[in-house]
Amino acid sequence: LILAALALGCAAADIDGAWTASAEGPNGQISREFHFKADGSKLTGKTVSSFTGESTIENGKIEGDKVSFAIKIKLQDNDVTVNYTGTVKSATDLRLTAEFVGMDRKMDWNAKRK
Repeated sequence: LILAALALGCAAADIDGAWTASAEGPNGQISREFHFKADGSKLTGKTVSSFTGESTIENGKIEGDKVSFAIKIKLQDNDVTVNYTGTVKSATDLRLTAEFVGMDRKMDWNAKRK
């Protein structure tokens, strides 16, 4: 019984599907759409924004309610890797922090399942 409870506690959160996220950018609110697919602890998918276009989710992991992944975007003609970490708060609520590699910049995202 204890092992069953531990196994349930380690089960990956249900993140599959489309999520719409918003964040406060330097010039106001911005949005991004995430399309996730979990396979055990592996997380794949894509993300789309009107500002940086479509990016493939790379190095995606899901452990319990914690997620992490990276995307590559083009910012002012520079290729930038953005590392995301976050927590699935509920079946409809996902909180993410994006760190821009090589830049002193972070952005907090609030996502809702579509």
